[in-house]
Amino acid sequence: MTEVPGTVVCPGCDAVFSRAPLKPREVSRCARCGTELYRHAGDQQRRILPLTVASLIMFAIANLFPIVEIELQGLRSQTTLAGAVLVLSREGMSVVALLVLATTLLFPLMQLCILAYLLVPLSRERRPAGFAILVRAMQMLRPWGMIEVFLLGVLVAIVKLSSMASVVAGSALWAFMALTVLLTAVLSFNPNAFWEMTFRPPGESGEPGREAA
Repeated sequence: MTEVPGTVVCPGCDAVFSRAPLKPREVSRCARCGTELYRHAGDQQRRILPLTVASLIMFAIANLFPIVEIELQGLRSQTTLAGAVLVLSREGMSVVALLVLATTLLFPLMQLCILAYLLVPLSRERRPAGFAILVRAMQMLRPWGMIEVFLLGVLVAIVKLSSMASVVAGSALWAFMALTVLLTAVLSFNPNAFWEMTFRPPGESGEPGREAA
């Protein structure tokens, strides 16, 4: 297969068009069937790396510090996410423990690490090794990161336990809340923009230009 730089193929009707730079908020559509071809990325490319770094920091806090502290009849107990996974495993709920571990720790961490690995070289106009495989892997991992579901479950548990014991939110709980917001912003980044960034001619910053057909 021969690559033709500066072209885009319509996913709806397979028509081929010359790619032209867009102005902010502009969308390029197929002249034949009206399918969206690509859109201006705005300032996403500049803010996605700082958001990824902030997400990694929040992720570390969320997993290293206690989520909640419970006091009942003078006895205090606190746990981290890893501790909760271990307790589930010891109680014979290995499948649940594995799901919690994968969806709230492993998959989100892999997504953030892949993003950081891709974005740092791309910000210097260099294509990282394993680029295509990692972009596809990140897209496959997207549906499996469920930190927001875990957070909702923790909040429901805190409300129910508050009537029986004294429950104090730990720093990890606040970090999980911040991480949920940050991940929402980070994962809204269109993966197609990675291909635009890596195949963009050196020195081209994606400034406004004319709209494509």
